[in-house]
Amino acid sequence: MKRFAALISDLDQTTKTLRKIAALERYFREAPPEDRIWCLALFSGRRPKRILSTTQLREWAAELSGLPLWLLEDSYAVVGDLAETIALVLPPAKGNIDKSLSEWISALRAIAGADAEEKRKFILEVWDALSGQDRFVLNKLITGGFRVGVSQKLMVRALAGVTHKPEAEIAHRLMGAWNPEETSWEKLIEAEDLGTDLSRPFPFFLAHGVEGEIAELGLPENWCAEWKWDGIRGQVIIRGGTHYVWSRGEELITDRFPEFASLCEALPKGTVLDGEILAWQDEAPLPFNLLQTRIGRKTVPKAILSKAPVILYAYDLLEWQGKDIRDRSFNERRRMLESLCANQSKALPLRLSERLSFDTWAVLGDLRDVARSHHAEGLMIKNKQSPYGVGRKKGSWWKWKLDPLTIDAVMIYAQAGHGRRANLYTDFTFAVWQGNDLVPFAKAYSGLSDAEFKDITAWVRKNTLQRFGPVRQVTPEHVFEIAFEGIHKSTRHKSGVALRFPRMARWRRDKSPQDANSLEDLKDLLNTYG
Repeated sequence: MKRFAALISDLDQTTKTLRKIAALERYFREAPPEDRIWCLALFSGRRPKRILSTTQLREWAAELSGLPLWLLEDSYAVVGDLAETIALVLPPAKGNIDKSLSEWISALRAIAGADAEEKRKFILEVWDALSGQDRFVLNKLITGGFRVGVSQKLMVRALAGVTHKPEAEIAHRLMGAWNPEETSWEKLIEAEDLGTDLSRPFPFFLAHGVEGEIAELGLPENWCAEWKWDGIRGQVIIRGGTHYVWSRGEELITDRFPEFASLCEALPKGTVLDGEILAWQDEAPLPFNLLQTRIGRKTVPKAILSKAPVILYAYDLLEWQGKDIRDRSFNERRRMLESLCANQSKALPLRLSERLSFDTWAVLGDLRDVARSHHAEGLMIKNKQSPYGVGRKKGSWWKWKLDPLTIDAVMIYAQAGHGRRANLYTDFTFAVWQGNDLVPFAKAYSGLSDAEFKDITAWVRKNTLQRFGPVRQVTPEHVFEIAFEGIHKSTRHKSGVALRFPRMARWRRDKSPQDANSLEDLKDLLNTYG
């Protein structure tokens, strides 16, 4: 555990990419294999199931520290991290237990089925035998939260440096539904053969937003374009007589989209398609909020299947007849995809993403301007000779999104953030006018600079009207320009509308609350773009 705790400390103390990679490489070289595989799992979201509630942890920590529970709760609100709060308030340890990371995880799993009193006794004994960073890291294991600023890309670079394998191969090995309880470091990372996991997806290739003038990309004839759809990016895998559906966030979502089972009969084995999952009806996309009704469900009832049927709008072919073809040019992969999709039945949940025709950048710009009328967010622009890469790299794929929609709104509620932002008010509720009343319609927590968050935090503390738990009602004084990607009807919100990806574009210090927009303005946007 001391080695893993030191790694957490090293990662937390720097924002430098190279230093983080060096710390990871050192750990992967020195730690035993059984600890390395758990480190990979923890940093990639594959955490052991939480064995007890945070309520129990807070009560037991208050008991051992001799603090009233309300004081521990207030300390937690200031610190912003429960594991760190508990580590800080507990008295000095009397003992010293030295176990490895994998041994601690095994010990925690062993008491998962115990009753509450046995768990309490175990936790109190552990807290009394660990100190400093070791105690903090064990609390992290118990609470299941490991936000240490390590991206998948950083892990891939560190593992490539240690194993001398290509980064693309390492990224592929880390994909899929592997579990540290069922595999090993040798099988996952070191083995020459990737194994027989038929469900394993490929790492997604991501695009950067266009920077500067579009003409800076060079000759238009070197590029192709298609609509940028507002759906769920996904891979549909046809292997071994069955199918798998993966989201870009590496979540296996097959059960949420049973329609894709019909592709097993229509497509050859060894086919992997990349595309956008869209709610679809009458040969047109449906609003994203209908697709959202299927997200987060393990099973989808017939009513939702009927209300929000889906298709895969395919725009790339990654595997053909069991062979990885990602290194071929986009043009070649596209021709193969077109051939695959030709003459497929309209009854299948599969469509070929339209390739847009343009011979100048000005023509492409005109197409972008009408993207919303096609239910799209903008354009995807891809180099015809580009292979299918890994992660987000500049140069080959670009997204040229429409400028966001905006509305001026009044801030009426504020709430403190979490973790490093626990001392700042960063989560706000905004309202627009309906007659003489302010009607809440959106929440946002991003878009301001650190200095602006500090300024608004100081103002909130001085201008609180009422408190509702962690939420403060504030004087309706400040106007913010709220940017968002889309708008749709909502029966869940008092305003009757919901926004897609709302964020604060600007703090409009030049405007008074009376200058903010109205609910009627929002509904005009809904009628135009909803």
